[in-house]
Amino acid sequence: MIELHYYPSNASFAPHVVLEELGTPFQLRLVDRNQGAHKSPAYLKLNPNGLIPAYVDGDLVLYESAAILLHLADTHPEAGLMPPLATAERAQAYKWLMWLTNTLQPLLISYYYPERWVDEGNAPGVAQVKAHAEARIAPLLDQLEAELQGHGGPWLLGERYTVLDPFAFMLCRWTRNFARPARSLPALGHYLQAMAERPALQRAVATEQLPAPLY
Repeated sequence: MIELHYYPSNASFAPHVVLEELGTPFQLRLVDRNQGAHKSPAYLKLNPNGLIPAYVDGDLVLYESAAILLHLADTHPEAGLMPPLATAERAQAYKWLMWLTNTLQPLLISYYYPERWVDEGNAPGVAQVKAHAEARIAPLLDQLEAELQGHGGPWLLGERYTVLDPFAFMLCRWTRNFARPARSLPALGHYLQAMAERPALQRAVATEQLPAPLY
């Protein structure tokens, strides 16, 4: 049976939502960050980066949320969570997935873990990293807003719901305490509300016991 090693509200959330969407049997394995479980020898055998999530299915072990999402879409083609291969729509899906994981997510990580980028005890440096990260995230949210407004569809690719949508929701959720959160933009706010109404996402939220505000 599939196992997803997770921690609430971490990057494991998007794969968790997709597993709920698929309805395939899976087990959640809590990686207690508060106890340093993500740095334990046992967990490092699954993900040597000491990051969450890790995905296990028999002999297959994956890390990186985007890779897990693509694998789930590929192994459950009947769900239609990615466009057909070798189509322009599939190419756009690749573009947005890479943008989410390579462009938007790293800035969010900088915002939440600014101490990684400065010397220990450098409180002004920590504040500066957070401020610069939030400022650089703002135009990226504008880019998402423009994409949603441009095609007018309910989901990131338009009419088709894909694995991009739980990923985009997860990252937008991480802006919930910003001065200008994703939900404050009209199209993004509507998009996030539509995502929040999906039963699969609601099940993942309930299991992870995520507090309000959800996004």
